[in-house]
Amino acid sequence: MLCNGRAVRAIVCVLGMLIAGAAGAAERLKDLATVAGVRDNQLVGYGLVIGLDGSGDQTTQTPFTVQSIINMLGNMGVTLPPGTNLQLKNVAAVMVTTSLPAFARPGQELDVTVSSIGNAKSLRGGTLVMTPLKGADGQVYAMAQGNMLVGGAGASGGGASQTINHLSAGRIPAGATVERAVTSSLGQGEFVMFELKDTDFGTARRVVDAINLATSGGTAQALDGRSIQVRAPLDTSDRVAFLGKLENLEVTPVQQAAKVIVNSRTGSVVMNQSVTLQNVAVAHGNLTVTVNTETAVSQPAPLSGGRTVTTQRGTVDIQQGEGSLRNVRGGANLAEVVKALNALGASPMDLVSILQAMKAAGSLRAELEVI
Repeated sequence: MLCNGRAVRAIVCVLGMLIAGAAGAAERLKDLATVAGVRDNQLVGYGLVIGLDGSGDQTTQTPFTVQSIINMLGNMGVTLPPGTNLQLKNVAAVMVTTSLPAFARPGQELDVTVSSIGNAKSLRGGTLVMTPLKGADGQVYAMAQGNMLVGGAGASGGGASQTINHLSAGRIPAGATVERAVTSSLGQGEFVMFELKDTDFGTARRVVDAINLATSGGTAQALDGRSIQVRAPLDTSDRVAFLGKLENLEVTPVQQAAKVIVNSRTGSVVMNQSVTLQNVAVAHGNLTVTVNTETAVSQPAPLSGGRTVTTQRGTVDIQQGEGSLRNVRGGANLAEVVKALNALGASPMDLVSILQAMKAAGSLRAELEVI
């Protein structure tokens, strides 16, 4: 088939737009997958915050705070007489949390979050004393200590109080020091494993093709819809450079499965671009129930010897809104689906019920997930 010059230019223009659209949808491999073994590890510890301005735990209701103070003083050589009743107002028991990043080495500093576990009114101005931070295996990986930074503020007086932001939690920048490194399997073995963040066989196939195209053939192979095995250099320096090159490869993921997320508590509805809609007729009427209670007072006549009686009168009003049957046209893309649903004029909470009914009727061509 022959084409004139104008037709050829039109075809080239369309192809250019398609290529540009495909390039715009491409993502880096580091955004689609992670390297197996390269992960953060959560750390947690129990500690004490001291130096509070009378806003600490009430020791009568938090005995563990007093016990912690006694244990800490005992470790420092201070022995309290038996039966001593400590009335502390400037100490609070807290939990300290942070994440140990991959390849962290002893001496590296970490930010920590400090949260009250007692009934302290505020941690503002407090100092966290030395707190060991442990991993899931019970080993100490970091030590935390430092002055608290609390972003909130509060004031009270005359029975009134005002609080801005949160006062029972804060952060200590560079408040922990790594004491133990976590071993990593990145430099062991011949292969490195990439794990997709979302399981998808089509995306896994495209990642394999991209890696093999950028390297020698047969370097990568997909083990399943999530795991991709890549042959990497054995030398540590060469392996780091090799993985740095692969992480910046651009891969266009396949279109995800159609899904609609419904939050039943807030009425929020979120749908992705794969959602489609078939023709359907919808009738949805609002039912309003109003209950009113009025207080009636019966006053006796003067000198009658009677007494005043109070009674409650209740009224119930039920109104049914109009719910005429409306034709909702099908949509082949997200814009058409949104336009069709907006034509119903339903509130977000009503839309949740309508979407569930559409799914049951087979009109909504998507997976409906309620959270």
